[in-house]
Formats: sequence, C-alpha cells, structure tokens
Amino acid sequence: MKKQILAALIFGCFTLINNAQNLKGLIVNELNQPLEAVYVYNLDSKNHTHTSENGVFVIVNTKIGDSIRVGLLGYKTKTLVVKDASDIKIILEEKVFQLDEMALNEELNPVRTISRLDLKVTPVNSSQEVLRKVPGLFIGQHAGGGKAEQIFLRGFDIDHGTDVSISVDGMPVNMVSHAHGQGYSDLHFVIPETVNKIDFGKGSYYAQQGDFNTAGYVGFKTKDYLKESSISFSAGQFNTLRTVGLFNLLEDTKNKNAYAAIEYIATDGPFESPQNFNRLNLFGKYVMFSPENDKITLTASHFTSRWDASGQIPQREVDNGNITRFGAIDDTEGGTTERTNFNVTFDKYITDNTKLSANAFYSHYAFELYSNFTFFLEDEVNGDQIKQKEDRNIFGANTAINYSTYLGETEFSLTTGLSVRHDIVDDVELSRTLNRTTTLENIQLGDINQTNMSGFVNTEFEFGKFKIAPALRLDYFKFLYNDALQTDYETKSETKTILSPKLNLFYNANNNLQLYIKSGIGFHSNDTRVVVANEGKDILPRSYGLDLGTVWKPSPKLVVNTALWYLFLEQEFVYVGDAGIVEPSGKTRRYGLDLGLRYQFNDWLFLDTDATLTDARSIEEANDEDYIPLAPDFTLTGGLSVDDLDGFSGGLRFRYLDDRAANEDNSIVAEGYLVTDLNLNYQINKITLGIAVENLFDVDWNETQFATESRLQNEAQSVEEIHFTPGTPFFIKGTVSYNF
Repeated sequence: MKKQILAALIFGCFTLINNAQNLKGLIVNELNQPLEAVYVYNLDSKNHTHTSENGVFVIVNTKIGDSIRVGLLGYKTKTLVVKDASDIKIILEEKVFQLDEMALNEELNPVRTISRLDLKVTPVNSSQEVLRKVPGLFIGQHAGGGKAEQIFLRGFDIDHGTDVSISVDGMPVNMVSHAHGQGYSDLHFVIPETVNKIDFGKGSYYAQQGDFNTAGYVGFKTKDYLKESSISFSAGQFNTLRTVGLFNLLEDTKNKNAYAAIEYIATDGPFESPQNFNRLNLFGKYVMFSPENDKITLTASHFTSRWDASGQIPQREVDNGNITRFGAIDDTEGGTTERTNFNVTFDKYITDNTKLSANAFYSHYAFELYSNFTFFLEDEVNGDQIKQKEDRNIFGANTAINYSTYLGETEFSLTTGLSVRHDIVDDVELSRTLNRTTTLENIQLGDINQTNMSGFVNTEFEFGKFKIAPALRLDYFKFLYNDALQTDYETKSETKTILSPKLNLFYNANNNLQLYIKSGIGFHSNDTRVVVANEGKDILPRSYGLDLGTVWKPSPKLVVNTALWYLFLEQEFVYVGDAGIVEPSGKTRRYGLDLGLRYQFNDWLFLDTDATLTDARSIEEANDEDYIPLAPDFTLTGGLSVDDLDGFSGGLRFRYLDDRAANEDNSIVAEGYLVTDLNLNYQINKITLGIAVENLFDVDWNETQFATESRLQNEAQSVEEIHFTPGTPFFIKGTVSYNF
C-alpha cells in the first residue's frame, strides 16, 4: 500500500511538472478562418502571447487548471480552463467593434489596430483611397489616372516613392532605377476590395524595412478568404464606369480557401480632352493549411492600363482666359503600363517557440509614358514632349525566423531574416518625341541590372512594463549599367554596403498609456545611372531619425496618438528622369508633430482625425532660400463614419493641405486646399445601393503643383510659375452591389 501511494505521488509530481509546459493552440473565427494578433493571457502565470499569421499561439509555463483569456477587438472575449496538455482549438465569435474594449498593453501594435478600425468603418473602393488610409500621407495624381500618384509624408515631396517603402503581401512595389523616377510606386494593380490589412510605420526604425524606408513604410495585406462572393457596378459623371467581381472558388473552406477578383475601370475624367482611361485588374489567391497548421499561400495577378492626359498647365494661361482649368497645352500626353505578379508565402512553427515566415516572388513590368512639362522651352519647332519607357523583370525572396524564450525572468524575442531582390531592366529609355509617334532623339538608353541582398537581426527584451528593442540591418547592392548609346560595349559597375542600426524603447505605463522612443538610421538607393556616373560616391544617402511618442486612451471611447519627431538626411545625388541629368541636393532636416484621435460615439458612429505639423529646410542654404519645394508644413484629415445603422453605412470625409513653398525662396507658392467627400450606402438583404460624391462643395483645387519654367509657342521669353493639374470637381457616382 505504501509503495502504491509513493508511486502515485511520484506520478502526480511528474504530471504536474510535465504540464507546467507550453500550451499550443489554434484560434479561428466562426468560418474556421485563422485569426492573427489575438491576445492570449494566462490569468494564473501572467504570461501572454499573440497568435501568428496562421492563427497559432504558444504560451509558456501553463499547466492543467490554469485559466486562459483570449481576445481580439471585433470579437467576443473568451475565458477557458486548461483541461489537458493536448493542443486546443478556440473559436471566437464576431461582434460589433467596441473601442472601449481596447487595452493598449494587449495590442501587438496599437497604431496598426487603429488602422484596422479605420479600414473596417470606412472601406476603400479606389487605389487612391488605399494610400490615404495612412495617417498624414497625402497623394496627388497628375497624368491622366494611370501614372503612380505623387506622395507627401512628413515634410517630404516623395515624388512617386523615393522615401517611403511600399509592399503588398511581402512583394515590393517601389521600382529601383525606374525610367521616370527612383522608387516609382504604382499601386494600381491592387484591387481595393481585396485589402484586408494596412501595416505602416513612420520613420526608419524597423529592421525588416530597408531600401526607401526613410520617411516610413506601408505594407498591404490582401484577404485570405471571402465571407461571400460579390459583384458590383458603378457609373458616374465623365463617362465613368467601374465593375468589380469577387468570387469564392471553394465551397469547403475547412483547410483551404481560393478566390478570384476582377476589376475594370473606364473614365474620360473632367478634362476637355478625354482621358480615354481604362484599366483591367485580375487577381487570384489560394491558401492551404496543413494538419500542423502550416500555411501556404499562392497569389497571382495581372494589371494593364492605358490613358491620355492633359498634363500640367501653366497658371498664366488660365488667368488670361486662353484655356480653362480643365484645358490643355499639349493633350498628346499619356501612356500604358502593365504588371504581372506571382507570389508564394509559407508560415510555419518550426518548434513551439520558433516561427518561420517566407515568401518568394516574381514580377514582370512594362511602362511607357509621354509627358511635356516645358512645352516649347527646349525645341521651339517640335515642342518638348518626352518618352520614358522600360521593360522589367523582378525576382526576390524574403525570410524571417522568430525565436521567443525567457532569459531568467526576462521575456526575450529574436527575429532574424535574409532577403534578396534582383531587377533586370531592359531598354530603359528617355527620348524626345513628337505626338507620341516620332522619336526625335534618344537622350538615355541602356540596360540595368541591380541586386540588393540584406540581412537583419531584431531583438526585444521585455522587463514587465518596459521593452527595449535594439536591431541591426545590413544591405549590399550591386549596380550594373550598359549604355546603348555608347559605340563601344562597356559594363559599368559599382557595389556598396550599408549598416543601419535601430533602437526602440516602449513603456506601458498602464493598460491605457504607452510611451515610446524610436530611433534609427535608414537610407534609399540612388538610380544605377547616378551610381555609375558618380563612381560610387554618395549613392546610399542615410537618414537619421528620432520619434518621441505616446498612444493614450484617456477615456473608454477615445484613443489619442502623438509623436514629436526629427529627421536628418545626408547629401544625395538625384537622377532627374525627365531630363536625363544628375542633380546634387544638400543636407536637409525636418521635424514636426503628429497628432491623431479616434472616438466612438456609439456602436455605429465614429470620428477620426489626423494632423501633422512640419518644418522642412535645407541646412546648407541661406535663410529664406532654404525651403524644400512642395514640402507640406500642415495637413489635416478626418471625418465621421457610420457603420451598419439599420442597413445604412457611409461617411463624410475631409482633407486639408496648407499653402506651401513651391521653390527654394518661397517666392512661388503652391496653394492649399480643403476637399470634402461623401458616401452613403444602404443594404437590403443581399443588395447594397451606394452613392459617392467627391468634392461635395465643388471647390477649385489643384491636385498637384510645380514651379516650372516653360515657354509657349507664341512667347518670346520663358516664364517660371505654378503649373498644375486640376483636382476633380463635383463628381457623383452610384453603385449597385450583390452578395451571394
């Protein structure tokens, strides 16, 4: 009897010790789809974790009898008791998004959570609106709707992406050594209804972000599944049509999903010379989960677009009545572009505390653009029209391994990764042309090969409420250029390596107040033609940044985020794609204040607003001659959103951009604007009826503006002044959608 009692005690102790181990589980929604970033908390041991991309979590030091609480905003919180040591599966029920349930210390990234709220209550239905979801980011279109948007962020005129890194499902959007401009980022291949999540960060503080991450980064994630299929048709002024179809391809979604999407857009725009714009997007995605919950994703997409454009017009011709705001000097501008993408991703738990994420991608891209910015300044007979053209193949892969453990009482996380990207760009061309048909002169023509290999290490040490995250990134570049205009064949090459340290500190003062300090060095690569022309000097200009910020929830229904920031940028050489020349620019500094708030009045009414105040100057120039052209100094966006009020939804949105210097001495000013948009939707069973109004109050506003020197054919002397693309006037469209 004594031996039996002793054996039972030994077995019980062994069982207790053995059960005080890791608890592994899967969290899904009611459709059996994995949920990412769910907060998992052991009420007994006080340990916590979050679910990964494939809905899996592992929480340490958990034994039988412990109580586990799991929660995610927009879902009902659930508490359960651990009954055995086997893996568990938890189903969370979706509910109304309640801001008062948000605890900042439980969020993997509070600002990202706020963007998820924004995307839910004000869904996007255009590629322009996708970018506008990033607080403080402004965009402008100035070439007929087919050219990538001009981007403004944190005192930068980023052109089309020079100082912000943009990706979709881990696949880069920025084009290195592009025919039009470095970092050119055309997001028009994204069907906005497929966007599920927008990840973003301002500054250069993130080890996984490399080239172009100076002002910040934006990462888009497409949906893994559809709740139901849908088709929609929109029609509006200016011969505008848009049709979108999203089709669920699999009935059984237990371990796999597949869907396809198609979008077609056509419009003439408000211009006197029709834009004749059309775009076709095709997208398909397949997701599979193994019995071990490993996740494999396959995506494929194709997009093609063509357009005509009226270009940027001189203010003097509008003032003297020769043309209207929607007229043109040269209406033969325009272009064509296309992109085909293939992307494979893989997410896996290698061990209970080691996760692997990887993707490999291929893109084929073609681009042809005709522009005329100066009219007859250079060629008084044929005019100054130029053509920019290229054909590109991109190959690449990214890997990241995350390892989590405890160093004594300190929670420790280590993430390491490797990436490679190789661009083969054939026939990169800049030519003088006439009427889009005759090539008068080749200014630049050649082939580019550019390779970027990188590795990073990011660590996180969590001491209770305090977390420190030092990181290091290493990038290697290889630049090759063959100039086709040279008689003798020659390959010009340069290599460069850059090390970028980061250090971020976070302090959770309480459940509803997080303080942080972010610091880091970033960079963007320069055009290969600049690199070889300057023999490898000053080709990876660094940025040095610092953020002091808070995320604060002063009341249950209000979240406020603030950041005081500073950014210094080194000397750089810029390739001007419109002229085929290299221009040096000196050191610059920018500092400012970001302020954002989200307030939920009740279950269906939300308020959001974001303001930025910025001072941007060139350091090496004299006072009053040190303005950075077109750098925004004050922006304000916001609106009221209604989410599912007896079938109604919609919102009233506004965006304000202050007057800003258009040249270095502020003698030419780019006028600011305030534009208000409205959308209303009503759902009846499976049918949704919608009305959208852009520029509700029909204000005259300039979407893009430049201080440009130009000469008209009848002018003896050139004039430098504002040249602009007019913003959309009052524009209304209706939409009918059917879900099935």
